[in-house]
Amino acid sequence: MEADPKPPKGPRQGPRDGVRHGRNETEEERADRRWQDLIQEIRVAQTGVQILLGFLLTVVFTPHFQGLHQTDKTIYIVTIVLGSLATGALIGPVALHRIVAGRRIKPRAVIWASRLTLLGLVLLLATLTSSLLLVLRVATHDAYVPWLVAGVLTWYLLCWFALPLWIRFRHTNDE
Repeated sequence: MEADPKPPKGPRQGPRDGVRHGRNETEEERADRRWQDLIQEIRVAQTGVQILLGFLLTVVFTPHFQGLHQTDKTIYIVTIVLGSLATGALIGPVALHRIVAGRRIKPRAVIWASRLTLLGLVLLLATLTSSLLLVLRVATHDAYVPWLVAGVLTWYLLCWFALPLWIRFRHTNDE
């Protein structure tokens, strides 16, 4: 009886199907592909956070702002700072790439850019949540505002983190 042939070297094989999974690419090719994916993702988030921050920056110059309670002004200041931090984190990968380009460290640059992007998304989550809290507090002083904001925050957490993590753990091999 013959022994089973050895699996081909290169991309990993599935646990039972013998089908090759993954890509046949060098570390540099993988870094290039991951960088392009990351830049496409950042474009979406960057645009949204920049538009939101732009609108928020104009609020202080409206006549209605001066009549806000101190609590609402504090929420506004926190929101502006969070939006500014989110903008910095989401634009950071572009500056990182520009500064390290040509230094043959793209795989490491992609890792750091990915971390900055994730941080930017967390800060964007906080910015959106505090913006919603501010707008709903000003629009209505009803007791359900914190509950509504908590519900929207829960929705963001489900869409942005829980679902992707569930899919990742459910469909990722233990290899």
